[in-house]
Amino acid sequence: MPNNIPVYDGDMFGREAILNARATDDAVREMAPVVWLARENIAIVGRFDHVVAGLTDWRSFSSRSRPWDDPTSARRGILLTDDPPRHTELRKVMSKVLSPSRLQEWSAAFARVAEEHVGRLMARAGDPIDANLDITRPYVHQVLPDLLGMPKEGREHISAFGNIGWAMLGPRNETFHQALQGADTVAQWADWSCARENMTKDGLAEATYRLADVGEITHDEAKLLVRAILSAGSDTTVVTGANAIRAFCEFPEQWEALRANPNLFRNAFDESLRWDSPSRLAGRITAKEVAIEGYTLPAGTRTGLLFAAANRDPRKWNEPDRFDITRDLRGHVGWGYGPHSCVGKVMAQLEMEALFGALLRHVAHFESAGEPEWWMTTIGHGPYRLPVRLIAAQ
Repeated sequence: MPNNIPVYDGDMFGREAILNARATDDAVREMAPVVWLARENIAIVGRFDHVVAGLTDWRSFSSRSRPWDDPTSARRGILLTDDPPRHTELRKVMSKVLSPSRLQEWSAAFARVAEEHVGRLMARAGDPIDANLDITRPYVHQVLPDLLGMPKEGREHISAFGNIGWAMLGPRNETFHQALQGADTVAQWADWSCARENMTKDGLAEATYRLADVGEITHDEAKLLVRAILSAGSDTTVVTGANAIRAFCEFPEQWEALRANPNLFRNAFDESLRWDSPSRLAGRITAKEVAIEGYTLPAGTRTGLLFAAANRDPRKWNEPDRFDITRDLRGHVGWGYGPHSCVGKVMAQLEMEALFGALLRHVAHFESAGEPEWWMTTIGHGPYRLPVRLIAAQ
């Protein structure tokens, strides 16, 4: 342990901490600018300015190793586990695949699926349904694999595939082992479904493979990137959408404001990311000695940068627990920040813009129908179950 850093003796990634992730992360943030996790032997940085500095400075906080990396693992990473210049090269490739102009072509399809989906939901207006399992997940699990060009078979594995990815980012505890149950079957499905020969010719996967054909990436890297889009683009979008609905239940005046001005949707979606981020932390390793307000992290220190706590840091945000769709959100880290900011941001925005556009047309307001059940992952965070009622607009 580096000298003089305050020590947190609790289990930041155990069951109770997951169930109370907001309070746990905020408490760690308030302990000190840097906190040492005794159980995990890693440093935690949770205050907004320091998190942004760490996310921006890849020369000091490298992505090439993470707090719980297993050097013997057969699971290969890409993009998230690269630094510039290779990360920059790969990001340029993905920016071509996920360009706003290419994605805009899918807007009409998103809107059609969303309208049909919300139409079915409105037949159950007034009855308890689930914001995650009934509203956001079925929609995302249709439009995202359609966008990629994936086969229909096996899509029921998407959630398990995402959970495995999130588990690999965290400690090897009970939650990790639960997520890996049945992993061989899920991995076989992901390998088959993301193979080029099983994809349609008009999806984003084929566009990625074509860039390999001309030598911008290898074909092996193309397949890893397709899998990365599927993994990263699924759970985060599902949970953030469900969190937005939870926020509209708790702050109904904000839904009224959005219905009055639908142009505020993207700011509302960003506020949902800030209010309760779907990722608790980003893992890094210090590539050189780093000083933070009198504390020193030696080179080689595995470190967690707390997204969620930074997004609620009262040093940066006025009334951070209040959900406000008109808030000035410049600088929030819900999309990441710096070189590793989310390359799929436009994709998620367009998907959710279509879904919430349909909800705005049909739903007068949301009502809570029960307490949320939290997603049992160590690094991901959000409601797995969220009972709500849709009250139909007249």
